[in-house]
Amino acid sequence: MSLLDVSIVSVALPSLQRSLGAEPAAVQWVVSGYALTFGLALVPAGRLGDALGRRRMFLGALAAFVVCSGLAGAAPGIGALVAARLAQGLAAGALAPQNSGLIQQLFRDAERGRAFGLFGAVVGISTAVGPLVGGLILALAEGDDGWRWIFLVNVPIGVVALVLAARFIPRTSRGPAGRIDVVGGLLLGGGVLAVLLPLVQAESGGVARLWWLFVVGAALIAIFTRWELRTLRRGGDPLLDPRLLTRTRGYATGASLGAVYFLGFSGIWLVFALFLQTGLGYTPLQSGLSVTAFALGSAVSAAVGGRFVERFGRGLTVLGLVGVLTGLTATTVLVLLVPAGALTWAMAPALLVGGLGGGLVISPNITLTLREVPVRMAGSAGGALQTGQRVGAAVGTAALPGVFYLVLGATGQNFPVAAAVALSGAVLSIAAALVIAVLDLRHERRARRRCAEEEAHSYGHAAHS
Repeated sequence: MSLLDVSIVSVALPSLQRSLGAEPAAVQWVVSGYALTFGLALVPAGRLGDALGRRRMFLGALAAFVVCSGLAGAAPGIGALVAARLAQGLAAGALAPQNSGLIQQLFRDAERGRAFGLFGAVVGISTAVGPLVGGLILALAEGDDGWRWIFLVNVPIGVVALVLAARFIPRTSRGPAGRIDVVGGLLLGGGVLAVLLPLVQAESGGVARLWWLFVVGAALIAIFTRWELRTLRRGGDPLLDPRLLTRTRGYATGASLGAVYFLGFSGIWLVFALFLQTGLGYTPLQSGLSVTAFALGSAVSAAVGGRFVERFGRGLTVLGLVGVLTGLTATTVLVLLVPAGALTWAMAPALLVGGLGGGLVISPNITLTLREVPVRMAGSAGGALQTGQRVGAAVGTAALPGVFYLVLGATGQNFPVAAAVALSGAVLSIAAALVIAVLDLRHERRARRRCAEEEAHSYGHAAHS
């Protein structure tokens, strides 16, 4: 629910605007406000889960998400709707890191890989099928108020989830409470806000108008890093322990790979929606159905990938990225060459290949990134990982549609060329993620060879003795 609500609302914006009589800039905050507060809450909420108990944080955040969903669906005007979405984003950001933290705490070894496989499948599928689910809801709901069901559908599902979570999530021991790093939270929150705000306002000229916030964001994040190092040296409890990046094997690489991958992966769905609906005249439902093959492929391979990640390690991610790169490159070529009437069926095999690859990227990368993280840091580590993904997704969803519109204007409304150029930007992002994965795979293999040589040397020395 929390990830679906990032993308599901996009297809409902036209009917929402008509129903509430709102200005386009105000309506855009229904999407961007949620994404903004979602990203802001992740790391502090992860740290609170580590200190106060993840089950308690999970139940509280889920209850808040359900209430805010109901308020959004019943909103009488655009101001109330935006306020509800901002609160809903905070609840979603508080909920998300508890998932990975609970998996770290409750599972070990191969079981943890399977659990992260299911978790990664949900992440991948919910990100990909948002436009399809939104189109289905709007097709079933009648009238201009049909958009309300985009939010109201969360209420019965959320209530059932709340009952099941209270029944089945076991009570877990709290970590050492320590002192909550308020200064670190403010610095990181300010840095993330400064980076995300221009991006979520990109459609209304936010990047050109607020570019200086990127400089402010970089400065605040640099100060945050120094503050966390200082807190650690003084024996305090940092919001985000720097040792996650410097001493936890695989964390820095996995977080970087996730951010770069989501930059391309998240942006392509908005490009497809713009191209298929605006350029080819598809309905929201037709547009969603046209990219369903990717979601199906991702669903199958993500669950399978979680079972094999301990066996194949980073090699599984490399294989997945090759699949995504192949499928997306083929789709880009098809967009240029295939007539509109046959495009949906022509893209399906290529998107299926891309989806099969995508399922081998997200869940194995989550497992590889978090498997060496100490349980006491699991919530904040999961929150930081997802913050990187949210920032990457925000950059992608701002940059790729921007490229689409830029090329569209330069080519005299040539929609296939505009879509192909924008999708090529996503291909470059996926290729960059593949380079990171290949370098990590080489490092992983060298480490294994060193371990094997040391074991052989120790065995030989013991036999000689």
